[in-house]
Amino acid sequence: DEYQWRGPFYFIQGADPQFGLMKAWAVGDTNNGDDEWGEEIKLAEQAVQAINKLNPKPKFFVLCGDLIHGMPGTQWRKDQEQDLKNVLKNTDQDIPLVFVSGNHDIGNTPTRETIDNYCKNWGDDYFSFWVGGVFFLVLNSQLYFDSSKCPELKQAQDVWLNEQLAVAEKQKCKHIIVFQHIPLFLRKPDEDHDYFNLEKSVRQEIMEKFHKAGIKAVFSGHYHRNAGGSYRGLEVVVSSAIGCQLGEDTHGLRVVVVTDEKIVHRYYSLNELSSQGIEKELLDMLAKQN
Repeated sequence: DEYQWRGPFYFIQGADPQFGLMKAWAVGDTNNGDDEWGEEIKLAEQAVQAINKLNPKPKFFVLCGDLIHGMPGTQWRKDQEQDLKNVLKNTDQDIPLVFVSGNHDIGNTPTRETIDNYCKNWGDDYFSFWVGGVFFLVLNSQLYFDSSKCPELKQAQDVWLNEQLAVAEKQKCKHIIVFQHIPLFLRKPDEDHDYFNLEKSVRQEIMEKFHKAGIKAVFSGHYHRNAGGSYRGLEVVVSSAIGCQLGEDTHGLRVVVVTDEKIVHRYYSLNELSSQGIEKELLDMLAKQN
């Protein structure tokens, strides 16, 4: 059923609820200061309540990584995971949840064990799905960042991705959209490499592959600020966090409308989305039947 285009729809993208970072950031100890996350629980609850009120309903809610702050093997991790699950359980049962792995979920240098643990808790670290004629790919961007401890897993994802793109080409899908945690770049395709983007040669190879495959957009998080740019028709969208803000943006979510011709998105503060819902301009796009 979902291979067929049936008219415009929308989904919600969130990133970095990251239970524990706000306290850690405030005390200036991001490695050990994450023993409180009451503030993040409230923000995540507000996000879920805002999404549940939306009408029409979004097709799904995707969380682009850093679900929690505690790195693999750290003290508060299990409690943070449990508290996030308790909040997310209240999401309307008709709105599927899609999880993307971030560096705090599987470690800056992931291993087979950290990835296995993530998969047990949240589902596969990479997979694809169809919604209304649109093909979605969820990638484990940590394998592009540092796969030195699990090179065979990076290779497996690469092989799988090539197979998926071949499938997409055969199926003549309406659009292809990618979700990953670490952005390809923040503003310019040739910007220098740092903690918040992928290394230049890795980035170039992925951007070319995505461009050739006709991928329209890559949605990511990790930066805790809104950013983005484009590369040869491929739009890179970086969304700020539900949790801790590192810039001037507000805690928020991105509403993404998929139409016949294009992908239109807007970042809303949680307060704005809770009180006003989606603006008329986007609702009108959804109302247009093909």
